[in-house]
Amino acid sequence: MPAIHRTAIVDGSAEVADDVEIGAYAVVGAGVRLGPGTRLMSHVVLEGPLVLGRANVVHPFAVLGGAPQDKKHRDGTPGLEVGDDNVFREHVTVHRGTAAPTRIGSSNLFMASSHVAHDVVIGDGCVLANAVQLAGHVVVGDLATFGGLSGVAQFVRIGEGAFVAAGSMVERNVPPFVIVQGDRARVRAINRVGLERRGASRETIAELERLFRALYISHRPRASVLAELVTDDPLGQKLLAALKD
Repeated sequence: MPAIHRTAIVDGSAEVADDVEIGAYAVVGAGVRLGPGTRLMSHVVLEGPLVLGRANVVHPFAVLGGAPQDKKHRDGTPGLEVGDDNVFREHVTVHRGTAAPTRIGSSNLFMASSHVAHDVVIGDGCVLANAVQLAGHVVVGDLATFGGLSGVAQFVRIGEGAFVAAGSMVERNVPPFVIVQGDRARVRAINRVGLERRGASRETIAELERLFRALYISHRPRASVLAELVTDDPLGQKLLAALKD
């Protein structure tokens, strides 16, 4: 049986796996489904439609599945879908979708007071540091990392393995495997540390740095450089494909 604190409120329609833990004063609303091994600490609020996969941990005062902060949105069913092994720290807010569910993958860390708006899609293995703000319809690739107090505007795409430096304000798409920094954020370098942590070879890192120099340091028109650049490296091909999109 689930371990549910006597002060918690769990809607009768909620689906709760047998080994879920629900802490004091937590509220689990209608249309919520909690996967095995999930742990809700005290004062958590979950609103449906919401699916949480396996072994997610939600810390005090986090609110998952809240209504979209979208003035055009009216009542509707798109919800929030979350994978496995995610950690949501204190005061994190993640909103339901409007046209489609907000989607979060697996093994992500959302640090205190970070915010994920409606219709956002986040991959796997990402880190959002304290007070990171993602606006509606943002798409985040796998293994992206955000420094504290950074923000991303609506409909922007953050590429796989990118690093958004602390305090950056991002209003344009970020290519994969790069570091962006500033207000407004601009590409500064290849994310060498991130590449090393994911196990990229020296050859791959060197190839990405070669492509970076050609694209960002050659002072030639970007379109001309892209038309000429060729690489056999899979990550290099991802970088070029993103820039041609």
